[in-house]
Amino acid sequence: QVQLVESGGGLVQPGGSLRLSCAASGSIFIIEFMGWYRQAPGKQRDLVARIDSDGSTNYADSVKSRFTISRDNAKNTVYLQMNSLKPEDTAVYYCTALVDNMRYWGKGTLVTVSS
Repeated sequence: QVQLVESGGGLVQPGGSLRLSCAASGSIFIIEFMGWYRQAPGKQRDLVARIDSDGSTNYADSVKSRFTISRDNAKNTVYLQMNSLKPEDTAVYYCTALVDNMRYWGKGTLVTVSS
């Protein structure tokens, strides 16, 4: 089994920054990709950003140039640096990973952007 534990969520004012972290632990051989999804109240869960094992990245159009995903392979950890946050970024952010061909999800961390 693999566990994903997120941290770094919280309340921030519009224009502010937050950094999310997600650490994978357990029985891990290969992590094909790690990424972040988010789900706002009443909406579906959507991709925010993803980083593959070769370092290639993919972002939702709404966060390009504001968010940066990175990965520490030695620590099995993925980060999401979020800058210039907007109220519409408010959501529960979920970490996800494809580990040994199985998909895992974290429990989520709440990000609230409000003045």
